[in-house]
Amino acid sequence: MRNVIVTGCPRADLADVATLAEFGVATVHEALGRSGYLGPAIRPLDQGSRIGGTAVTVLYWPGDNLMIHAAVEQCQPGDILVATSSSPCSDGIVGELVATALQHRGVRGLVTTGGVRDVADLRAMNFPVFSAAISAQGTVKGAAGAVNVPISINGQVIAPGDAIVADDDGVVVVPRASVQAVSAAAARRAESENEARAAFRAGELSLDRSSLRGVLAQLGVQYVDYEADQAST
Repeated sequence: MRNVIVTGCPRADLADVATLAEFGVATVHEALGRSGYLGPAIRPLDQGSRIGGTAVTVLYWPGDNLMIHAAVEQCQPGDILVATSSSPCSDGIVGELVATALQHRGVRGLVTTGGVRDVADLRAMNFPVFSAAISAQGTVKGAAGAVNVPISINGQVIAPGDAIVADDDGVVVVPRASVQAVSAAAARRAESENEARAAFRAGELSLDRSSLRGVLAQLGVQYVDYEADQAST
């Protein structure tokens, strides 16, 4: 691990990120070629939370949140703090006090593979959290790590300044340079879904709309009358 705090990182344009976030995690994930999803382990503390922002990344030592405190200084309005440890750790790395400092700087939320505590306070202050754990276990402040370096969560690389979209479906990362292209792809997908939704409400079957009957036939799936099926068994 490089013990470093990188300053002055470029960020995705917040207006572009806001447009992207309107589509939601599932649509953005599909528009990105089914990539960027940080996995089912990271869940929202509160159902109904939806945020979009730019990543400030943290790599911290298990059981030690020193680098979380260091990262606060690097945050600016529109950011989302994205933190992971150098090896698995579910300790509560962020509580109400750190969240208060983050919220004061305009941070839109926290995403972490670790845990959080002071859950009732976090909910009361409307600070969106997406974490893998809730834990009262505290941390120390004595180990070096890194801020604003590329980190990896569930095989997905998050670089500082990348776009983060999070909602009830989880969290997805979009590379900073790809935000506008992915947003355009998401818009096309959303329009296609709108058309399909209208068709389904009118009674059309997804088997026909998506030409899936041919797929069933190619896989050898047969339609068999119930009585004939019973007679053959």
